[in-house]
Amino acid sequence: MNLLFFISHWLVQNTLSGVSSKLLKLRNRHLFVFDVIIFSITPLVALILRLDGNLALQSYLSDLAIATTLFLIIKISIFWSFGFYRRYWRYASIEELLYVAVLTTAAVVIQAIFFDTLRYILPLFVDELPQSLPFIDGLLSFIAIGGFRFSFRILERLKQRRLQLNPRERVLIIGAGNAGVSLAQEMQRNPQLGMYPAAFIDDDPQKLNTRIRGVPVVGDRISIPGVIKTHYIGKVIIAMPSVTGQVIRNIVDICQKTGIQTSTLPGIHEILNGKVRLESIRDVRIEDLLRREPVQTDVHSVSQFLKGKKVLITGAGGSIGSELCRQILKSHPSEIMLVGHGENSVFNIQQELEQTAQRLRTESRIQHQTPRILTFIADIRFRDRLRYAFAKFQPDVVFHAAAHKHVPLMEMNPGEAITNNVVGTKNLVELALQYNVNHFVMISTDKAVNPTNVMGASKRVAEMLVLQAAKKSGKSYLAVRFGNVLGSRGSVVPTFKKQIAAGGPITVTHPDICRYFMTIPEAVQLVLQAAVLGHGGEVLMMNMGKPVKIVDLAEELIRLSGYEVDKDIAIKFTGLRPGEKLFEELFIEGEEYDPTEHEKLFMVKNASRMVPESLNITVETLCQAAAKNDESAIVFLLEQLVPGYRPKYLLSTSPLETEKNSHFLAHSSVNTLAEVKPKGA
Repeated sequence: MNLLFFISHWLVQNTLSGVSSKLLKLRNRHLFVFDVIIFSITPLVALILRLDGNLALQSYLSDLAIATTLFLIIKISIFWSFGFYRRYWRYASIEELLYVAVLTTAAVVIQAIFFDTLRYILPLFVDELPQSLPFIDGLLSFIAIGGFRFSFRILERLKQRRLQLNPRERVLIIGAGNAGVSLAQEMQRNPQLGMYPAAFIDDDPQKLNTRIRGVPVVGDRISIPGVIKTHYIGKVIIAMPSVTGQVIRNIVDICQKTGIQTSTLPGIHEILNGKVRLESIRDVRIEDLLRREPVQTDVHSVSQFLKGKKVLITGAGGSIGSELCRQILKSHPSEIMLVGHGENSVFNIQQELEQTAQRLRTESRIQHQTPRILTFIADIRFRDRLRYAFAKFQPDVVFHAAAHKHVPLMEMNPGEAITNNVVGTKNLVELALQYNVNHFVMISTDKAVNPTNVMGASKRVAEMLVLQAAKKSGKSYLAVRFGNVLGSRGSVVPTFKKQIAAGGPITVTHPDICRYFMTIPEAVQLVLQAAVLGHGGEVLMMNMGKPVKIVDLAEELIRLSGYEVDKDIAIKFTGLRPGEKLFEELFIEGEEYDPTEHEKLFMVKNASRMVPESLNITVETLCQAAAKNDESAIVFLLEQLVPGYRPKYLLSTSPLETEKNSHFLAHSSVNTLAEVKPKGA
């Protein structure tokens, strides 16, 4: 019996809900048609009432037709002339009721005048009709149109009451694909989380007006503002992890105009295990707006490469190093050693990895599949401390991510750049050879290409040390170059966010300055893929896509923060800093680029042949100069080691070089690394 009551109650509630939703969607054009029908019927009903229900109407039909046409024209003309069909009836009040009464009264008076005049002039036409017909017709019209319109207000109140009984926040999910449906399921399974999936938005026309998991698909992205209003949305979640940044940017622009809080799921780079959880939801970030096509990684080959191996990661607490740890953990190495100088950052990533490993143990129920996680606090400049780590751990693979990367700071502290980036890499490479490490992957930078700063030049020297070791040993030692990483500690984004929080202005060095950007997970995926593809003695260069103007990045961040550019937050240009270029270059003269099996990775196949014979002697002298803080000697020796090193602002380059760079930038949207042909091709 209880079950029958529940079913009947559910059917009534859903039927009423469906009817009310359809009524609330009626527009004034629909109401106009309804009024025409009502006004065509009310004279007949009025006559029947006047005749006390007598249905013998044959003698009145011709007169009634004339009166009905007259009354219809009068009422529609008055209602239309006084803006009756431009009202919004969902929130009708006593004012609207008086408005209906006044217009109906006016219509009745005019109807009575015309009716009596017609009876006097043409008595043969309406003489049979009772004189009270216009007044009864007017009363019925008032009840019909007023009652129908005020039913909107009643339905609105009922809907609001129903919503109040459900205290969960109503969520609009943009994207009715796998991620969006998983999100809706999570909300339905966990009502205690306080989120209710009210509707889907999806651009696929085949999904429109369907229901998925009981949640309606109510429109495409253009419909978002209207859906937010009609469905009482309190939060918007973009559940489209694989779309490009252009799509995300367009949706965010639409949502921002509504003033509703907009969140998103991370990109597919960040959801590597393919599972969508409510805790994955976060605010929209600049990385989402610059998101590119997903990187297709050969997960199987990476997993086979790392499975069961001992992996040592330097700079493990940094942005790139910590993401390397996260992704390597999923490939089930036997042990991971986290090497870092900052104890807090190393501790944080260790705790995170331990929690992830525990979850993997629970999900797989196989204890031995998760690696042992070790920590080692060390400065890579101290060789003896590093030797202890290698002797104790005996790694099979080394990922070298530790480096100083801040261009202006290293320009002012060249000795620190050399001791960390050059001496540290030298120590690691030599110990890796001594302890028979088969695979060594160094994280380099596009600033090592024709550098104008000490940091870039020091990374180029570090590349040479790795390539020399590969050439001598025949082992798989290689370097991977890529550009700026969004979200890293050295990125401009955190600086811009602090400046916005302080009320501005945002400082940009030059209106034309451009950089190549990648997200951290995307960059690390490609690093791991490069480790599999490289055989030793190569530099692998990532296809960074199109360069992004820093001023555009600043403007997007201002808008994401809910402000207007120049109105709320200003942008101030401060001039190029020491060692800074207007843009980063992609290739070094003489390097031969070949495509690899992966479309986003290119290989400098002759990289090890470009290492100078005098590298060891010059590097030794360079290290001695760094130990003495001899800045002039450091710059001089870097010029000897790195042919493309130009220790000056790019703005002071020759007109020919400036024209060449401008031509490259102008064609960068089509002339990316994907179009670089190997030498002689």
